[in-house]
Amino acid sequence: MNRVGNQSGIAGELKKVLLPGKTTIGILGGGQLGRMMTLAGTAMGYRFVTLDPAADAPCGQVARQIEAGYDDAKAALELARQCDVITYEFENVDAEVAGLLERESYVPQGSALLYTTQHRLREKRAIEAAGVRVAPYREIKSADTMLAAVSELGVPCVLKTVTGGYDGKGQRVIRETSQAVAAYEELAATGAELVLEQFIKFECEISVVVARSTNGEIKTFPPAENIHVNNILHASIVPARVAADIQIEAQKLAAAVAESMKAVGLLAVELFVAADGRLYVNELAPRPHNSGHYTMEACATSQFEQHIRAICGLPLGDTSLLSPVVMVNVLGEHLEGIIARTGQPDVEAIELGVIPKLHIYGKTEAKTGRKMGHVNLLCQDVEEGLQWIEQTNLWRNTNS
Repeated sequence: MNRVGNQSGIAGELKKVLLPGKTTIGILGGGQLGRMMTLAGTAMGYRFVTLDPAADAPCGQVARQIEAGYDDAKAALELARQCDVITYEFENVDAEVAGLLERESYVPQGSALLYTTQHRLREKRAIEAAGVRVAPYREIKSADTMLAAVSELGVPCVLKTVTGGYDGKGQRVIRETSQAVAAYEELAATGAELVLEQFIKFECEISVVVARSTNGEIKTFPPAENIHVNNILHASIVPARVAADIQIEAQKLAAAVAESMKAVGLLAVELFVAADGRLYVNELAPRPHNSGHYTMEACATSQFEQHIRAICGLPLGDTSLLSPVVMVNVLGEHLEGIIARTGQPDVEAIELGVIPKLHIYGKTEAKTGRKMGHVNLLCQDVEEGLQWIEQTNLWRNTNS
């Protein structure tokens, strides 16, 4: 095994090159992101081991799996023993385990980025430190500070827990001042720290996936325009339907954040595009991202291959867009219909000139609202991909 030993320290200063055919990569988390990372890396010649508590996890179907909880120190040490480098596929990794692995193994992403992005207040301050704009916000510690903050920021505004929460969970939109105290009491009852954000009147949301390697090389993928329904990402459209100068600026801001935070691997940067063209960073995710799935067929290098290149110290791949594309999520309520379509000619795709590429994640239970897969729609124009989504009628209950 190509053991590199204890490499604790600043992740951005590491310059190890871990070559295919000689390297085993450990993944904390066994979900779909780890699965797609494994599939990309296996094609390159890397081996993978995943740690996840769920039996037959999506990633465990394509890699060796250590079945254990994320807070299991003994299992984490076993992962370190079997692997040359360790990465993670989601943010909510136990901090003590992350620190243990950083001491005992090679974790080029380090724990500092996790520490920052697991906490919305720390994240916002780090973004501001990079010279990048975020929506005005206030830390909320009591009903009185809540009322004062609502008065300062105005309504509508959004109250959020600073830890946890995704796909709209742990959030309350306040449209009238009279709703402020009730919203505070409801979320404060969870025991989480809270932050209030001014509601930005935005034209659309875009996101940029940026990669930074262990040697400091940075590359960004083309921005995706994101459509959310019921607080869950429904579709990503590339090229984004915003001005070229806004797209360029978004990529520059994403690169600035990645450099300032000394990120290693992928960092997804979600931004609001305001009516006046100004960009506000909304959230960060230090991993492959749902809005970057379009890269799997539409870019010269996928986000998953790029992540592996970054953590292994390889030169980063070309991020050029090869085709316009619309990525649409397959939720639990869509799964049966989309699978049934694969057994018959796709009349809509033929008529529209769209090439659908289906990805199913291997999750055992198809729950409503649960991400079970996605479809990348390669097309001449993104409007054709959007028409395919409408005409197939599978997303009729989720289309906005």
